[in-house]
Formats: sequence, C-alpha cells, structure tokens
Amino acid sequence: MAKDPLANPQPLMERTYAYVAYRIGAGPEAEDVTSEVFEQALRYRHTYDASRGEPISWLIGIARRCIARSLAARPPQSASVEDGIGATTADIAGEALDRIELQQALMRLAERDRELLALRYGSDLTAREIGRVLELTTNAVEVALHRALARLRAELLEPGGAATKPRLDPAERPV
Repeated sequence: MAKDPLANPQPLMERTYAYVAYRIGAGPEAEDVTSEVFEQALRYRHTYDASRGEPISWLIGIARRCIARSLAARPPQSASVEDGIGATTADIAGEALDRIELQQALMRLAERDRELLALRYGSDLTAREIGRVLELTTNAVEVALHRALARLRAELLEPGGAATKPRLDPAERPV
C-alpha cells in the first residue's frame, strides 16, 4: 500500500498555511486557500508519488495553483498589520512600518523572486524541496535564492534607487 501523504496532517497544515499567508497575507483568505489545498489533497491523495518528494512539496504544488486562482480573482491589496499583545504603541507602530516596508519591497521584486522567497521562508522548504516543486536543480535554487535575497536587500536599503533601476524580464534573467 502507498504511503498516505496526509498521515500526520497538523505540521503539514501549519507549513502550508505559513506559505499561503506569506504569499497572500494572513487571515481569512489564507485560511480559505489552505482549506482548498487540503480539500484537493484529500480528493486526489491517490495521485501522491512519494518518489517525487515529501508530502509538503506535493501540498505546496497544490497551494501554488490555489493561490494563483485566488490572486486572479481579486485586485492587489496592501499589507495587513496585526496588533501585538502587550506591546507599546511605539513598538506596534515600528513593527507595522517594518512590515509595510518589507511588503512593499517584496512587491517590487519579480514574481519569480517573490515565489522563491515564499517557498523558502513562508513554507520553510529546503532548496532541494523547492527544486522538486519548481523542477529545478538544488544548485539552481540556491543561486536563485541568493540573488532574490540580494535584490530584496537592495530594495530595503535603497527603496527609491533600487525600484527605479531597469529590471530584466524574468524570462531573460539567468537562474
């Protein structure tokens, strides 16, 4: 009998939600998309192939399609800010500004860079797992992540200058 990819669902749900929330923002919409991912995973669990990777990679593949449908169905939104418990107003304001600045810097990146960063830091996938999801070699993923982080740093350090520099089309950009 084939391995059940959803045998231990709790950590898979947490990582999938983290990825979805990283891509579209935390909240009800991310919860809905995560639910859609697991609905599809339950429906198509017989298609899971353990030889192609861990269950989280399979779920992230499903999540990517669900996110694309969700984003296509709505106009772009600004970043949301959650209140911290026990934090001072200055702490909350500073954290909110940092989140907004990060969100704006991420939105200035190419879609491919945002996707790579979401897979790595949103869903905590390794370079090997990302490679399986995107059908790239581990080395190509590591290089692309390094470059995406460098571009994000440039956006955060020089938001006006980095955003106005001409960008290569993602198809022209070397991996």
